[in-house]
Amino acid sequence: MITLETADNALKTVYLGVIGNQLNVGANPLLTKIKQTTNNVYGNEIRKTTSHGISGGVTAGSEDGELPKGHGKKYEQFVLTLKNLYGTIEITDKAIRCSQNSAGAFVNLLNDEMESLIKSSTFNLGRMLYGDGSGILATVSASNEIADEFIKLDNVKNLIENTVCRFVNSNKKAYSNSYEPITVQNIDRVNKQISFDRFADADYNGMHLATVNGLNNEITGLGKIFDSSSTLYGLDKTMHQWLNPYVKTEVGELSETVMQRAIDEIEEVAGGEIDFIVCSAPVRRAYQESISAYRKNVDVMNLQGGFKAISYNGIPVVTDRFVKDDEMFMLNTKEFELCQLGDWQWLEGNDGKIIKQKEGYPVYTATLVKYAELLCNRPNNQAKLSGIIGA
Repeated sequence: MITLETADNALKTVYLGVIGNQLNVGANPLLTKIKQTTNNVYGNEIRKTTSHGISGGVTAGSEDGELPKGHGKKYEQFVLTLKNLYGTIEITDKAIRCSQNSAGAFVNLLNDEMESLIKSSTFNLGRMLYGDGSGILATVSASNEIADEFIKLDNVKNLIENTVCRFVNSNKKAYSNSYEPITVQNIDRVNKQISFDRFADADYNGMHLATVNGLNNEITGLGKIFDSSSTLYGLDKTMHQWLNPYVKTEVGELSETVMQRAIDEIEEVAGGEIDFIVCSAPVRRAYQESISAYRKNVDVMNLQGGFKAISYNGIPVVTDRFVKDDEMFMLNTKEFELCQLGDWQWLEGNDGKIIKQKEGYPVYTATLVKYAELLCNRPNNQAKLSGIIGA
């Protein structure tokens, strides 16, 4: 007979390794390029000492003149806090009892829950990689009518049906106490508008949508590295110009010349090497059109995790749904690290059990957890092109 103990052992011995591998390798093509490490993790903090510039004391001189004095490189310390990443599954008591006399039915039940967990986690991990850590999903358009069933947003890329979210005040620092969590029901991607599972006759204009519990609690993604804020990893970007990546705005029509100029800038000024390019689908189509005009062949590359990419001078060019329609990131992934306390694990109670009853409900839950944060050692080794006219 299938019991809760059977399910508990299956989650520990069978599913954990599969889920961990899928989330680490198969979740996102960018994530597969980033080294995952437990180095520089001290308690709840990440402290990483990084250098910039070159060593002094190297010069030419006369045959019998004074030797140059040594002068070491400049060092700074990044300080970050580990973020808490969770994924929870729920199985009703009725579902367990219905399958307890059939091993096949029970396996199908667990497989379905695991596939759902992987799909949800993959979506949110990918979204966080390109976010700024705020957890903000979208901004409500000022053109909404209070009586409208659909709410217009600035973008819907970060949303998917059944997303549970909350409204955030215009200062982006706190949830609005006037509104309870609400679930996205329908998404009109053409007109960038959504509807919810229930209708609230209220004025949302100027407010933001964020994940429940995720406000300012998500990993520090590319959005933070490339934004205009004055600080990064606890350092003032105006006082440390090497914290500022290369940014080219209002690109217009994409060309290999524009792309190569960004790569040359990274190589000549920052001493880095671009090894990964990611863009939106419209921008990739624009790139394909630009090379087809010169009758060039489009080379296809196979990447780790089963992903495919086209090539620019041997550099993979991939698309990601979370990149804005007019943007392209050109990255030196060797400078990124996912610093973590450990790999994915199930939360265990004092009794060592993973599956626990949800208090007051005929439902059992299990929660997957990882404590991690994304770090870029040299932001000036990264580039972004925006304002690209897509195809």
